Amino acid sequence: MQLTTQQVEDFHNHGVIVARGVLTDADLQPVIDELSAWIDERAQTLHAEGKIAELHEDAPFEQRYGLLFGQCQDIGQGMDIMFYRGRAMFNFLHNAHLLDAVEGLVGPEITCNPIQHLRAKPPVAFDPHTGPSFHVVPWHQDAGVMMPEAEGSNVVTCWLPLGDATEEMGCMQALPNVFRNGYLRHLRAGGTTIDPALMPDAEPLSLACRKGDVVFMHRLTPHRSTPNVSDQCRWSLDLRYQTTGHHTGRTAHPDFVVRSRQAPSSVMDSYTKWRTDWIDAFENPRGVVGHRAE
Repeated sequence: MQLTTQQVEDFHNHGVIVARGVLTDADLQPVIDELSAWIDERAQTLHAEGKIAELHEDAPFEQRYGLLFGQCQDIGQGMDIMFYRGRAMFNFLHNAHLLDAVEGLVGPEITCNPIQHLRAKPPVAFDPHTGPSFHVVPWHQDAGVMMPEAEGSNVVTCWLPLGDATEEMGCMQALPNVFRNGYLRHLRAGGTTIDPALMPDAEPLSLACRKGDVVFMHRLTPHRSTPNVSDQCRWSLDLRYQTTGHHTGRTAHPDFVVRSRQAPSSVMDSYTKWRTDWIDAFENPRGVVGHRAE
């Protein structure tokens, strides 16, 4: 779905928008099915090791992970995009509906930035740690996890839920209109967070979403997530796309072209190569992966 002129204008004015209905159930279901199979395999392994007593095989996708996580937090080990490296996930990174919207913000030459995550935020009933964590992310700018060399890069964050992401479920919050202040110093204490002394005096905007919606954010827009007090997991993909040729901000991890009008043959559509490139990045580390936190 292409963004409207008004949506593009709002993004450039405010640094964040919620685009409704960009994706269909058919776009997301292959990823959900792949994750369901991965979780089941992982649960079976942990059950065999005596770490999980109840498999909850009949529980829906929105609830099963939380029920398993409450028994053994190891259930999520290796579940991030670059670790489990699923074919359906790779295919989704090329999703035409998503790229049509991205094109309105970065242009027709699009590269998939390597900074990307899959998150399953379990209910606090199963994860009582509500302070800064992978599940409850503190105020930060995405530029805080990118190299300074990417300061001029046109990198856009695409955050999307695999189900609903309501306020009760711990949706994101952002501070609109302050991205023009530039990069704010980040501290390591508290998990790569903006120095409290530099936090802008702005009213947080709730980014509640329904399945199919996509949040687009400027890399300098401060944002955070909140605790999940519902009885369901909040599943989300945290992806980034950029104008091809711009610095990725993370040279140790593989980027690849997903759309090109000028050079269609440059589009990387080989799942095997993508998987191999990630394995090589971890087995033969080179380049830079780092946060700018002090």
